[in-house]
Amino acid sequence: MITRRFGASGRGSWVIDPFSAIGRNAVTGAAEERVWVLVITGDSSLILALSRGEVAVKSWSHPILTDRGSIAQLLAYHYFNQTGIAFYAPAQQQEHWWRRSVSGGWLWGDSVNPVDPTLTLTTDPDGGYRLNRYKRFSTGSGVGEVIIVNAVVADGEQAGKVLAFVLETDRKGIELVDDWNHLGQRLTASGSVRYSQVRVNAEDILGELSEEPISTLLIPGLQLAFAHLYVGIAQGALAKGRDILLNRQNSWFLAGVDSYSRDVIFQRTIGELKARVAAAEALADKLARRYDAVISLGGEVTSALRADVAVAIAELKVVSTEVGLETAHRIFEITGSSSTNNEVGLDLYWRNVRTHTLHDPVDYKKIEVGQYYLHGEPQPISLYT
Repeated sequence: MITRRFGASGRGSWVIDPFSAIGRNAVTGAAEERVWVLVITGDSSLILALSRGEVAVKSWSHPILTDRGSIAQLLAYHYFNQTGIAFYAPAQQQEHWWRRSVSGGWLWGDSVNPVDPTLTLTTDPDGGYRLNRYKRFSTGSGVGEVIIVNAVVADGEQAGKVLAFVLETDRKGIELVDDWNHLGQRLTASGSVRYSQVRVNAEDILGELSEEPISTLLIPGLQLAFAHLYVGIAQGALAKGRDILLNRQNSWFLAGVDSYSRDVIFQRTIGELKARVAAAEALADKLARRYDAVISLGGEVTSALRADVAVAIAELKVVSTEVGLETAHRIFEITGSSSTNNEVGLDLYWRNVRTHTLHDPVDYKKIEVGQYYLHGEPQPISLYT
C-alpha cells in the first residue's frame, strides 16, 4: 500500500510500504520511494510552468520513464489532467485555477474512463449538482489531492451537456476503491471510484466539453504521452539488458569468443533493438515539438489541423507500442536464464509496457492511420482519438 506521512510543515510525502505486494514491486529495481517523494515534494512552480507554458513531454519524461513506469504515468496524467484548466475553463477563470492547484500542492488524478457507464449529474434543489455512479481505472485517484471528472447533466437547463469538474478526493460521498491489482504499472493507484450523492458546486466546474478543435487536443496529447512512456520503458529495458550482458561471465561454447558481449549473435540482437528504439525516440521527439507548435496556435487550430496531428500521434502510438513490447520481451535473449531471477527485476519493463499498451486497442490506431491515409477521413472525436 501507499500511505501519506506529514512533516512539521503540514506538507505530505507519500511512502511505500515495502511489505505489501505493491511495495515489493517498488523495491524491485529500488529507489521508487525516493522518486515518489521527489515528485510530491518538488517545486510546484515547475509543475505549473510545465502545465501552463508547454507540454514539454520530452523534457521531463525520459529520465523517469526508463526505470519508473508507474511514476512516469502518474506524472503524465497529472500534467495533462491539470492542463484541463487551459482546455476547459473560461480564460478569465484560469488564473484562479492555476493558483488553487499550486497553493494546494495538488497532484491531479482522473475519473473519466469512457468504457464505463457515464457518470451523471442531477440538479440539487439547494443549488449545484449531485454526482452518482461508478468509474474504474481512475488513475491517480488513490494518491492525488484532486480528481478531474467528466459527467453528463441529466436534467434541468443544462441537460445533455458534459461538464468537466474537479473534486477533492476526500469529499463526502467519494469512495476510493482499492482494487488496482494488475500485472504492471502497480504504483499508479488506478483503482475504481464510487460516487454516492457527491455534492458538486458551481466553483468546482471547469467548463463544458466541446468539439472546438483546440479544446479536443488534450486527448491526442495524452496519447502522445503514452507513446513516450512506451519508448522510455524500451530505453530502460535496453540499458538494463546492456549492463547485464556486459557483466555476463564466460561465453557460449560454440561462439569462439571470451565473453557473451563479444558474441556476434548477441551484438546483432542488441543492435537491432537499439536501432528500433532510437528510431521510435526520434519520432516521439518530433511529434512532441509538433504538438507544442499546434497547441500554441490556440483558437486558430482548425479541424483539419487537429485531425492531421492526431493521426500523426496515432502513427507514433503504433510504432512505440510495437517497439516497447518487442524490446522488453526480446531483451531476455541476450541476458540469459539468470536474468529471470526475480531479484534482477528485468520483468518489470515487460509487465509495465504490456499492461499500459492495453489501454486502448492499437489495431484501431492502425485503422485510424490507414483510413486517413487512403481517404483523408479522421476518426470521430472521442476520449481515445
